[in-house]
Amino acid sequence: MNRLIIILLLATGVWGTLQAQEPDSLKRDSIPKVTDSLTTSATDTLADETRRERRQREKREREADEQLQVVFKDSARLALEELSNRPWKRSLMVPGWGQITNGGWWWLKVPVIYGGFVSAVLVFEFNNRYYHDILGEVQYRVNNNHAIPPNTKYPQLGAGSQITDYMISAKDFYRRNRDLTVLVTIGWWGLQAVEAYVNSMLKNRWEIGDDLAFNIGPTLLVTPGSAWAYQSQPYTVGVKINVRF
Repeated sequence: MNRLIIILLLATGVWGTLQAQEPDSLKRDSIPKVTDSLTTSATDTLADETRRERRQREKREREADEQLQVVFKDSARLALEELSNRPWKRSLMVPGWGQITNGGWWWLKVPVIYGGFVSAVLVFEFNNRYYHDILGEVQYRVNNNHAIPPNTKYPQLGAGSQITDYMISAKDFYRRNRDLTVLVTIGWWGLQAVEAYVNSMLKNRWEIGDDLAFNIGPTLLVTPGSAWAYQSQPYTVGVKINVRF
């Protein structure tokens, strides 16, 4: 009887031990999985936040660099820039207007500017007139077997294919000079605008004092002659020039 009771107690203890170890083994197997999943999700979240923060930081740094590069101009600087830009814009619209705006020697510059334009017009008209005259005569000679036109302006040239070829070259010469005159006129227009801009920059951006002067002071030097001088020239005469700005 006692043995039976002891066997039952031992069997009960073994069964209880097995039941107690089975849940522990399940928990022990499941805990690492849950922990690993939590650790992985937390790591991913931190990595996402780090990338987001890094992007925001880089964006803030770029904005800060751009703000450092921006030059904030005060009203005085803007006024100076307006004074410097106004003359050349006016010269582009009307030649000589920028020189009048700058003042100074405008009364001398404006006639020179318009004198250049008048010269360009005269040269253009000269080359264009001769181009059309020779062109008409060349066309007549080519169409009429190199004969002399009835109302020609160049009867002294005579007839013949060589004369026609010579006139073709002359026609091309006058046409080329006419086209070149147009380009020179455009360049002259731009040059007077550049002059207005440079003059306005020198006048408004750089301060030049009124005491600027260019003085030349010559001095006569008389020194005793050297051993290599002739006997008739016991003294050496020279001129010393001092230049002071």
